[in-house]
Amino acid sequence: MRDSSFSIRPAVPEGPVGEQSRYARRRRDRHGRGLRGELIPSHLPGSRTRSERFEDWVLESAQRLERLWGDRIQDVQILVLEIPDGLEQMAPETVRGLLGTSTPAADRQPATITVFRHPIEMTAKGYVPANELVHDVVVEQMAELLGMAPEAVDPAYGRSRA
Repeated sequence: MRDSSFSIRPAVPEGPVGEQSRYARRRRDRHGRGLRGELIPSHLPGSRTRSERFEDWVLESAQRLERLWGDRIQDVQILVLEIPDGLEQMAPETVRGLLGTSTPAADRQPATITVFRHPIEMTAKGYVPANELVHDVVVEQMAELLGMAPEAVDPAYGRSRA
């Protein structure tokens, strides 16, 4: 489900490997006790990052559509990207193209729905719940792939426009 175009690498300290100042060593592990533990336990909702919560909303939406349509949409892939490619050229155009896109199936490529996290979060900010907007975007793109109206794909479509 995740598609990321960047990787995170830890920063390499300058100087000889393994050499730290006494101050840094003392500040990080005071009295030899080490780190005390997590600030928020992993079972609480506050421990999830924004991107993990967003991916959960996309997964919930996909599972709802799978319950409604079953095998007909089994082969559709749903990707979550941070921003669309060529955002600078797309910004003056419609907002709808910024929220998500769909690509029909080709030779060996399955049909793909791409949902863009940052544009959806910015659109939803303060106006509608983000999870409802995510569902609407996924339903719109699925409807485009199936050649149907979004209301026919999921009767709950349009909750975010209330």
